[in-house]
Amino acid sequence: MKRKYDADFKRNTVQKVFDGQSVASVSRELGVGEGLIHKWKKVLLQKGNATQSGSELAEIAYLKKRNRELEKENKILKKAALIFGRGN
Repeated sequence: MKRKYDADFKRNTVQKVFDGQSVASVSRELGVGEGLIHKWKKVLLQKGNATQSGSELAEIAYLKKRNRELEKENKILKKAALIFGRGN
């Protein structure tokens, strides 16, 4: 039996992915197939939502991902500085 999901549910599901959760974890959490989440994400990035275009959503998702990567790198560099600073 095919389930129907409303637009808010789809948008909130994809937002979790944009906020940094993996598709697999969102899939397990909500009981929705990973392929379906990827499909919703693709549609949302192409069409956008009521307040933002698809390209704006794609840019926001990219910038959030890049920000997380830079924060991880920053943590690693801080730890390295502490380790190498002790050697003197």
